[in-house]
Amino acid sequence: MATLLHIDSSASPDGASISRAVTNAFRAAWEEQHPDGTVIHHDLAAHPVPHITADAHSAGFAAPETHTPGQAEAFAARVKLIEEVENADAILIGAPMHNFSIPSTLKAWLDSVILIGRTAMAEDAKAKGTPVTVVASRGGSYAPGTPREGFEYVQNYLKAVLGDMLALDVEFIVPELTMAPHNPAMSDLVPLFEASRTRALDEAAARAKKVAARVAA
Repeated sequence: MATLLHIDSSASPDGASISRAVTNAFRAAWEEQHPDGTVIHHDLAAHPVPHITADAHSAGFAAPETHTPGQAEAFAARVKLIEEVENADAILIGAPMHNFSIPSTLKAWLDSVILIGRTAMAEDAKAKGTPVTVVASRGGSYAPGTPREGFEYVQNYLKAVLGDMLALDVEFIVPELTMAPHNPAMSDLVPLFEASRTRALDEAAARAKKVAARVAA
């Protein structure tokens, strides 16, 4: 049975979050293709992963038999998250832009699953090549040619971490202008936001079906 690892990090709940709406669309299409599959869902806003500690970090570079009780406990929590990544057939991440970057909750999760020599920078990494779909929503537009292009640190960062370090097969879905319905100064951009949202929902369903077929092949 296929396993989807679904990570949400928006601080906004369902119904108010565009990234959650799009990840839910992906998940629904995925589950149609794999009705008997498994979905592991982490809502990092509701249940955040602890930020990395000295024990959790240092344990990753020490032999297990040398771990202190604190290291052993902290590293066990990391290993559980790492194994979810390693055992997933596909990964789905909601990564809304918060102040030009990813939410701190998502960074904490990444810090736990990135382990040099196992998941990162390792030729024999078990998760290597796993398809990962990132829903990178943002309040404005940071696309090439826009005035704020230089402030785009979500896709650039996640390409480096997920693609270069973890060697995952990364694709992005980017709903933009999500603040247009809420900011009077952006009211003229509401039609562009609505078009972007519709496009993102369609892309999510299509991407899910494509990845689901790839996993089943």
